[in-house]
Amino acid sequence: MNQESTRRSGGISVETAHIFPIIKKWLYSEKDIFLRELVSNAADAVTKHKRLVSLGEIESGEDETYRITVTVDKAAGTLTVSDNGIGMTEEEVTRYLGNIALSGALDFINKYEGEGEKNATGIIGHFGLGFYSAFMVADTVEVITRSFTGGETIRWVCNADGSYEFTDAPYERGRGTDIILHVTEEESEYLGAYKVKDMLDKYCSFMPTEIYFVDADRAEGTEEEPADTDTENAEEKAPAEPTPINDTTPLWQKSPSECTEEEYKDFYRKVFRDYREPLFHIHINADYPLNFKGILYFPRLNNEYESMEGQVKLYYNQVFVADNIKEVIPEYLLMLKGVLDCPELPLNVSRSYLQNNTYVSKVSAHIVKKVCDKLNSLCLNERETYEGVWDSIKTFVEYACMRDRKFYDRVSDSLLFKLTDGKYVTVEEYFKVEEGETEPAEKILYYTSDPEGQAQYVSLFEAEGIKVAVLDRLIDTQFVQMYESYAGEGGVKFRRIDADVAAALQADGDVTESEALTALYREVSGNDKLEVKFTPLKDGSTPAMLTVSEESRRMEEMMRMYAMQGGMGSMPAYPVDYTLTVNTASPLTGKLMDLCEADPDKAKLIASQIYRLCLLSQRKLTAEELTDFLAAGFDLLGKL
Repeated sequence: MNQESTRRSGGISVETAHIFPIIKKWLYSEKDIFLRELVSNAADAVTKHKRLVSLGEIESGEDETYRITVTVDKAAGTLTVSDNGIGMTEEEVTRYLGNIALSGALDFINKYEGEGEKNATGIIGHFGLGFYSAFMVADTVEVITRSFTGGETIRWVCNADGSYEFTDAPYERGRGTDIILHVTEEESEYLGAYKVKDMLDKYCSFMPTEIYFVDADRAEGTEEEPADTDTENAEEKAPAEPTPINDTTPLWQKSPSECTEEEYKDFYRKVFRDYREPLFHIHINADYPLNFKGILYFPRLNNEYESMEGQVKLYYNQVFVADNIKEVIPEYLLMLKGVLDCPELPLNVSRSYLQNNTYVSKVSAHIVKKVCDKLNSLCLNERETYEGVWDSIKTFVEYACMRDRKFYDRVSDSLLFKLTDGKYVTVEEYFKVEEGETEPAEKILYYTSDPEGQAQYVSLFEAEGIKVAVLDRLIDTQFVQMYESYAGEGGVKFRRIDADVAAALQADGDVTESEALTALYREVSGNDKLEVKFTPLKDGSTPAMLTVSEESRRMEEMMRMYAMQGGMGSMPAYPVDYTLTVNTASPLTGKLMDLCEADPDKAKLIASQIYRLCLLSQRKLTAEELTDFLAAGFDLLGKL
């Protein structure tokens, strides 16, 4: 090195003064990206050589093994990226490294690729700034290279002020390039083996050329093996073969038919470090005109309140671009985890670019279609599996339907409703008419929002063979309202089992009304406008039922949600209109009618208890109501 002679010197050709300080500070928002750029350039050099071999421009060696090596030498203060790709001549070094923003990748594509095969090479870099990202952490960068055409080894040294020189190479190397960064003292963290390995794992885990990592300090420390004094038991241990740190053929590059279920699960665990198995996956292999690949997963959540934000990693020709690009995934599918490889996007893509790009919007639409196709396929062909994951994805699917009518239209036939008996049905299956039965005049899907609290009503419906769905999540009220609006006139109507007394629960016979009983129930309820109806029910054990109309309840729930979000301030709650249906087929109702004249006080006590019991099926009692209920109960027991 001390005897090297300078052959030629020069300065970087730039149009803007002082551009190197700008590069050093502002070229990329994340400084770590410099390593991605250098390794990507090395991968391009390998790809170019492979392409020339495939075109017959050059011959390949019999045992040609392409590789990239990243070496950290803390003692020397250097970080080196080496490849055995195409290499460069002195003229090419001057042309491509001596002029900022002149991309050798574009020159190569124009020379060796036809117009229709522009993306066939898999070349990563289509710009010329990537190499100079090295100056974000280094004050001097050496390039030692030898072209595939032969000739001498070239050494090019560039300083942070933009001045460079060609000197004699300190060593001969075969075809390819070594880029040696002399890391500044301020950026010495980039000489740490753990730091560099972490960067390689993040940005280069799936690059198409094998990448090897070498810690020079560690390698030197392990070269000398301790002497083995026990020669009889001494065994010769061959050094472990180095292994690449990346997977050159990631799962998304394969055809779905070539992948096993276990491989999908392993890939998920590796990429997202999630010990829980995903619910299911969607393998996307979109061809012209979109040209992108990927694998998306529905993650498994511990509970519905767990964070719904997923993570979709964006790649460009197997090079990591960004950790979570929300612009590529519709907002209502952000719970998804996965990877997307989009070679049509620039490597250094910006969020503003994504927000206004037609290609991105088409990719997003295609993802929605593939998600819908997957849900339909599971429902139709793997029903047991689909039912097994439905509770976990139900909220996501309902929300997506509410946000996107097209999404709903695609999956409407695959929406499941869980019944109180544990079975799952679609709307069509809920209303399926058996042979000999007549179709109902009105399609009403009955549901419960609290199977335990509304157990009395559930048993009444089930006794009459009426299916009851369970809609017990906060989003369900809004979802059924949306469903009804999409169904239109004559379509499905959702009604909670305590919203009215279904015709199927009513018995035949004359209806006997009682003004005295009406007045009594209004008195004990404290509501002189309480609507009281008299109807015979098939179940005579229930003396009365308290109901709230579906419309009234939905309005009340909507106003309550609005108030919880701070929109109502101190405004009063929406009034709920109750209807008390008195069962004239109940023996207790007959006795109560007689007591109205014979023993008004006892009648009032019994009516009060009946009303409070009905109220308990609708909501919790207030403190005052509970006190009165207990007092009246004890009083009634005392009269037995």
